[in-house]
Amino acid sequence: MLTNLGRLLMLCVWAFLLTNLFHPFPKPLKYFIDVALFFMVVMHGLQLVLLKSTQPKDQPLGRLQEAKIFIFGVFELLAWQKKQPPLKKK
Repeated sequence: MLTNLGRLLMLCVWAFLLTNLFHPFPKPLKYFIDVALFFMVVMHGLQLVLLKSTQPKDQPLGRLQEAKIFIFGVFELLAWQKKQPPLKKK
């Protein structure tokens, strides 16, 4: 429930940040939103790269899963983690 609310919030944040590209806000706010968009893209990209590097080679992520992780960030990772089977202890 809260994960879905987080996903919705993240979609709203992306929409707000991308709106600035098509209909720029007044000057001081425009630059702040541009920096926030850049930061968001870098952080979500870094998060995806780090996850992909820790994945076992026999369990690659699909393109759809990668896109969802890039868009929703930590909220998608939390949902993805719940779906994973527990690790077997040796």
